[in-house]
Amino acid sequence: QVQLVESGGGLVQAGGSLRLSCAVSGSGFSINAMGWYRQAPEKQRELVAAATTSSITYADSVKGRFTISSDNAKNTMDLQMNSLKPEDTAVYYCNAVVRDGRGRSKENWGQGTQVIVSS
Repeated sequence: QVQLVESGGGLVQAGGSLRLSCAVSGSGFSINAMGWYRQAPEKQRELVAAATTSSITYADSVKGRFTISSDNAKNTMDLQMNSLKPEDTAVYYCNAVVRDGRGRSKENWGQGTQVIVSS
């Protein structure tokens, strides 16, 4: 069974930085893609950044401020968030699309970590 655990959320002032981390544990799978999503109160969950073996995608709202990185050997993924704005306040979720030994793909989510940016 695949598990995703996020860490690194917290409270920060506008203009500050936070680094989120996600660790993927389990066995018998390979990771096809990983990404970060966020959900603000009363809003739909949205993509923040995603990475595959060949591409990286960012939401327009975070381009130039956030950077996604991954360590494939360790099955970890980070999101460096700089120049944070109050509108970045949300619960951030780690997402991983994995493939098992039979070639079946499954999407997995972490439990979420809260980011609050004060003005």
